Amino acid sequence: MNSPYIVTYQEEEKPKKPDVQYIFLAMLMIFSVYLYTKIQALERKTASVLAAKVALATTTPQNTISPTPTSQPYDLIPEVTDKDHVRGNINNAKVVLIEYSDLECPFCKKFDPVMKQVLKEYDGKVAWVYRHYPLPFHENAQKEAEASECAADLGGNITFWNYIDAIIDRTTSNGKGFALEKLVPLAEELGLDGNRFKTCLDRGTYEQKIKQEKDDASLGGISGTPTTIIIPVSGKRDIISGAISYEQIKQQLDQILE
Repeated sequence: MNSPYIVTYQEEEKPKKPDVQYIFLAMLMIFSVYLYTKIQALERKTASVLAAKVALATTTPQNTISPTPTSQPYDLIPEVTDKDHVRGNINNAKVVLIEYSDLECPFCKKFDPVMKQVLKEYDGKVAWVYRHYPLPFHENAQKEAEASECAADLGGNITFWNYIDAIIDRTTSNGKGFALEKLVPLAEELGLDGNRFKTCLDRGTYEQKIKQEKDDASLGGISGTPTTIIIPVSGKRDIISGAISYEQIKQQLDQILE
């Protein structure tokens, strides 16, 4: 029998299994939100800490201890040792003058007789220490300094002073005032073995010593020549910059020796 109502049947759709890819994406989104929230909180906390530090830094605290004053750079100049070249009696001197010099420096050449006059006038009271500071734009200065050390090696302290005296006396300064080919003949003139002297010089035996001496001086605040450090037996160090006159250095020494 036919019914006036037509009934249709629809097959129910079977539930699908969860897609793994979508689950992973959902978890990733949740984790991203969590991470973003944490970062925001951390940034707010960091900003608060920085603000507190700035406020503390700009506020003058009470009962603070003043920082200890730093020493003068030339206080770092190395002490005199038995490896130094000394004129005068270092043991009895009341003042030691450490001169950093360049054998091709015209101002060092000008200052040299001043130092010799000081040594003469303050006989027994002042000792003169010579150290090397060859300037890079004086082409022969480094090798001349090495040559003076070779002279000291072969002939001792007196020969060292005689050697640098001869260069200072004969150079016209400013770089190549004393020719390098004259270094060996000068050594022979002073009674040294020319072959041994040449070997010492050619091997660069004292190259590193000169460089180290200069590095130590630079660390102590020295940047030019001549520069002389005044070291009294008691009292604080002082400095002489440049080729000052005998009268000027005498004023400083007299104040120290009063």
